[in-house]
Amino acid sequence: MAVSWAHIVERATHGNARKWLARVGPVIALVFVFTLFAILRFDKFVTKANIEIMMLQTAVVGTAAIGMTLIIVSGGIDLSVGSVIALCTVVVALLLKAGAPPFLAAIGGIAAGSTCGLLTGTLVTRLRLMPFIVTLGMMGTLRGVAKGLSGERPIYPSLEECGPLAFLLKPLDTAHGWMLFPPGVWMMLVLAGIVAAMLRYTRLGRHIFAIGSNEQTARLCGVDVERVKDIVYTVGATFAGIAALLQFSYLHGGDPTTAGGYELNIIAAVVIGGASLSGGEGTIIGSLIGAIIMTVVANGCTKMGMPNWVQEIVTGIIIIAAVTLDKLRHRNET
Repeated sequence: MAVSWAHIVERATHGNARKWLARVGPVIALVFVFTLFAILRFDKFVTKANIEIMMLQTAVVGTAAIGMTLIIVSGGIDLSVGSVIALCTVVVALLLKAGAPPFLAAIGGIAAGSTCGLLTGTLVTRLRLMPFIVTLGMMGTLRGVAKGLSGERPIYPSLEECGPLAFLLKPLDTAHGWMLFPPGVWMMLVLAGIVAAMLRYTRLGRHIFAIGSNEQTARLCGVDVERVKDIVYTVGATFAGIAALLQFSYLHGGDPTTAGGYELNIIAAVVIGGASLSGGEGTIIGSLIGAIIMTVVANGCTKMGMPNWVQEIVTGIIIIAAVTLDKLRHRNET
């Protein structure tokens, strides 16, 4: 009996240690990469202007990563998020050029994202297709729709037509320095807090984790799996639509070719933040930290004078390392 209790205690302690490491691991990684580039390029890297730039660059990926976290925790995946962002920027630009007020244009862009997510969720749940295949097809389809709507060219409304949308990710001037970060960054942080609370304290949040952990068990326990998945994919694409507003503000226009490859950065941010591609694990805070890590690495490589192809190699290595760690963590748990 003593041996059995010792074995139980050891497994429990080990499990708690793994959970603790999964939570603080992203923070340790962020501190490491930031410190590394700070040592190598302190004069260019550790400046107020550069930190502000990194937060601007994180806002788009971080906002989309909030929605992607819900999808991955539920055991799904969405490869179309970059195309959704591109399509929504085009919708916003077209509405502004048509004379719509900035607020209605923003709502229209977000609604376009929500519609894409609802369609994706419907295909996954009603036709029982693999999320990878559905979203891979949606990635090409939505990119094509964006190019068709825009005539295969960027659309740049005037500054007056853009109104407040042009300033969501604009660097702060001296008069607004008290805000520390641009409005778009604060928008990301507030939305992150709301979704994190939803995941932790609501029934929907518990159902999302339950489906990702074991879909069949969740179904037997009375969870409406199809409905929850529809909600998850719709909300995930809604956050892609919000990210599109930030991308529109950054570009000051709608571009059907923008956000190419963003889906990899967004998924990588979520996985680096501690989420499991197998589902059932993940946190919003971890995903934001993962997004910041991706930005710090890219920015640090730029400050080091590395060419783009080196940055792409480094990003790919980080993604492979994150997935490998996820696999090893689950292998040790079994």
